[in-house]
Amino acid sequence: MSVEKARKAYTEEKLYCAQSVLRGFQEPFRLGEERIAEAKAWGGGRAENGFCGALYAARTLCAAPDAKERIHGRFVEAAGSDRCREIRALKRLSCKECVELAARLVEEKS
Repeated sequence: MSVEKARKAYTEEKLYCAQSVLRGFQEPFRLGEERIAEAKAWGGGRAENGFCGALYAARTLCAAPDAKERIHGRFVEAAGSDRCREIRALKRLSCKECVELAARLVEEKS
């Protein structure tokens, strides 16, 4: 359910990748609109260390360090990198696919 909400946020609402992941988990994590709006700053490789915004948002939803690392590792395995620009250059996953992957990884962790 959360993966579908994240996908729709990206494709229909035209939110940035990080915002879309957060939108997917808005209800279960009780996220306010302001938090989702703030995540716009993480899109396009502008998240900390140039991380993919979808991955960065997924990591913020995890409290446990081991869960963050599992999500991170599985994301890199699928995407080939954790950096937005590198992921785009590799062309293994589209931005939409990164949103779906990040949301699925959070959903599996939950």
